Amino acid sequence: MGAYYLDWFNLFFRWFHVIAGVAWIGASFYFVWLDLSLRKPPQWKADKGISGDLWAVHGGGFYEIAKYKLEPEEMPKTLHWFKWEAYTTWLTGMAMLSIVYYANATAYLIDPSKVDFGSSIGAISTSLLFLFGSYFIYEVIVRSHLGKNSFIFSTIIFILLIIACWGSYQLFSDRASFIHIGAILGTVMAGNVFFGIMPAQRALVECVRRGEKPGKEVADLALQAKNRSLMNNYFTLPLIFTMISNHYPMMYSHAHGWLVLVFVGIITAIVRHYFNQKHLDNHKPRYLVIPAVLTVLLIIWMRPEPIEPLPVVTAATAAETATPDSVPPTTDSAADGSTISTDAASNENITADVVPVTASADDAIMDVVHTRCSTCHAAQPTQQGFAAPPAGIILQTPTDMKTHKAKIVTAVQTGYMPLGNLTKLTDEERQQMVAYASGL
Repeated sequence: MGAYYLDWFNLFFRWFHVIAGVAWIGASFYFVWLDLSLRKPPQWKADKGISGDLWAVHGGGFYEIAKYKLEPEEMPKTLHWFKWEAYTTWLTGMAMLSIVYYANATAYLIDPSKVDFGSSIGAISTSLLFLFGSYFIYEVIVRSHLGKNSFIFSTIIFILLIIACWGSYQLFSDRASFIHIGAILGTVMAGNVFFGIMPAQRALVECVRRGEKPGKEVADLALQAKNRSLMNNYFTLPLIFTMISNHYPMMYSHAHGWLVLVFVGIITAIVRHYFNQKHLDNHKPRYLVIPAVLTVLLIIWMRPEPIEPLPVVTAATAAETATPDSVPPTTDSAADGSTISTDAASNENITADVVPVTASADDAIMDVVHTRCSTCHAAQPTQQGFAAPPAGIILQTPTDMKTHKAKIVTAVQTGYMPLGNLTKLTDEERQQMVAYASGL
């Protein structure tokens, strides 16, 4: 029953996480668009301290939007803040990480072929250290002098993310590796809001409330908040990709999955840059052409090797290909009623009551499936931690194999299944399953 209730927690927090994420990322996209779309205001607005304005139409009405350089003429009675979208997304994301990867670490977090943590506690501790250690390094850099130079800062963060992608693949299961990079991006984004953007906004609001003109310190905080917000904007598309990546084992289970993640991050960041430039009226199609070309190259590079269908062994084909050593014995009736079998190769008489029959290809493969797969992929899984078959896929008959053959080929060939290779599927069995499923 524990796995059943855990699935309910999984459902609730996943649903909550998606809703909060949509609200946060939607707000991020909107405010970056808004900031980049502002244009020089008329002089009478500039005299009031307005640095940019724009007009928009939506929902049957016109909107006039203005941004002050620092402080407005007087403090508004109602001021809207945008923070809980970020905090809620991060909190529900950590809940998801705990429910899916920590509560069932042996299945989803640990890959014994990479690191044998010895216990779930060791793996979870390493995961938390990897996540928050990465954020600590980011925060140190962003607060240093390096954080004031956007080009140097962006270059350093990019290099560190490549190292993090590689490192996560050395420590955790393939699927968990992608999620950990997403968790790092999400933590950096939420940290930017909590430790950078919100303090700057509070300092600015406090100055206005006291009737003081914001000084250089407040102006610097505001600039840093803007840079952090822009960094969040470039992280959004790679983050969304990692959120949905667990549905595509062909990506994270690739032999060089960490490099796949790096390429996807580059592609999505360039696409985001195209739209940011477009908001500034800088139409540069190359920022769409480049990621399109890179995507095609990635698809070509990742393509799997062709699979040879597994030959189906029948009685007829077995007889045709039989060698003298494997010619089935002939039988005669003995005086006592038993069966006398004559081996054609040795010409020796063997008394037997039953003639062995070679198992069919279906039987051989299904034996492997029942042993290695059906513990989880059954109507009632016997594997601890599973209340229902993953993704609703049941594998107990050849018909089930045919129904899900596309998913089986991808998941088994990439090494994604079995999860963490809990059931010890051998390379030979893996090859046989892929060949069999491909030939269905």
